Amino acid sequence: MAEHVVIVGAGHAGGSVATYLRQYGYEGQVTLVGNESAPPYQRPPLSKGWLRSEITLDDLLLKPLATYEQAGIDLRLNSVVKEVETKEKRIILEDGETIDFDKLVFATGARPRRLTLPGSELRGVIYLRDVTDAALLRSCLDASKRIVVMGGGYVGLEVAATARQLGLEVMIVEREARLLSRSASPELAARLLRIHESNGVEFRFLGDVAEIVGSEGKVSGLRFNDGERIECDVILAGIGAQPNVALLEGTGIPEERGIRVDSEGRTSHPDVYAVGDVTLRPVANFEGIFTLESVPSAIEQAKRLSCLIAQRDFPPHELPWFWSQQYDFTLQIAGLPGLADEILVRDDVSKGTFLVFHLRNGALCAAECMNSPGEFLALKKAITHGARPDEVLLADLNTPIIKVLT
Repeated sequence: MAEHVVIVGAGHAGGSVATYLRQYGYEGQVTLVGNESAPPYQRPPLSKGWLRSEITLDDLLLKPLATYEQAGIDLRLNSVVKEVETKEKRIILEDGETIDFDKLVFATGARPRRLTLPGSELRGVIYLRDVTDAALLRSCLDASKRIVVMGGGYVGLEVAATARQLGLEVMIVEREARLLSRSASPELAARLLRIHESNGVEFRFLGDVAEIVGSEGKVSGLRFNDGERIECDVILAGIGAQPNVALLEGTGIPEERGIRVDSEGRTSHPDVYAVGDVTLRPVANFEGIFTLESVPSAIEQAKRLSCLIAQRDFPPHELPWFWSQQYDFTLQIAGLPGLADEILVRDDVSKGTFLVFHLRNGALCAAECMNSPGEFLALKKAITHGARPDEVLLADLNTPIIKVLT
């Protein structure tokens, strides 16, 4: 009987594992189980083009639906996994059906962290993770004049930019003293703050919210602990994410802020693997373990795990990278900025570009690049090769980046 790989979670990571398995020549059974009604799709556009009604669900799909049937992938949509039994090597669906596996892949992703404030159950308090959330947010924006975004992370900033482009008044409420306190340099955060302020976004930092207030079951505003009240029609809660690890209960597989895996996706169980936002993983050439909530990270993990299962040679390790689009500014980040012990900035106002270089012990470990696609590619390659550039030239606007790095 052919070996059976079952993938729990039909997002970008899970969908990529299924299709890469076939691309790499795996001939066993492949079953992809997802709890949504749509085939695997891209999530990053949900905060941008989708909200502006510029793209449809078909535009978001990773592959046309027919691709899965043609590839011999059993795609189970609208299917909720109730339990995983690693000893019996089977999963149990909510409707009672069981599916046996030889190898199991967790690609369950993460879910938005929920507000616990009084009033957080009111209509108009929205989280953004999937296309259903995005459709609700879009309909609310169409009927609203003012939105409050709780949380100054990338998703919140992208939604704020989109809402301003749609003509809404926007306020961002952030508990910390600055934007992106856990994911970007203070220099980049300050630049993004100025960009949003120039586009009319209001900010409230160190905003300690006491409650969300409403009328007739719907949001009408929020109140801070100091008594100040802010009026709004809708609230987007973007206060972080939590890994979906509930199915690990009873499996014997430990979880600590996610499922810990090695660089090929192996867990502590010899026939169970994990990929995507649910994982804690090592990154080549960086010390520690990380949760990397990004499409490039999910794709890299999917490729390496698929090679492992299909018994093919592994591709080279990839440098982590991330991106964001806000207004007409494209932000690209290569490497892991939080590990630097020195930061240099190159700010070219005439070209509208902004570069932040992160060095550790003299070597480039990350770069934050705004509207600088060519420099981003050069820096990404340089970080991969452990470049140790001349720091004076690195910050010098008159010296081309490519010359500094060669």
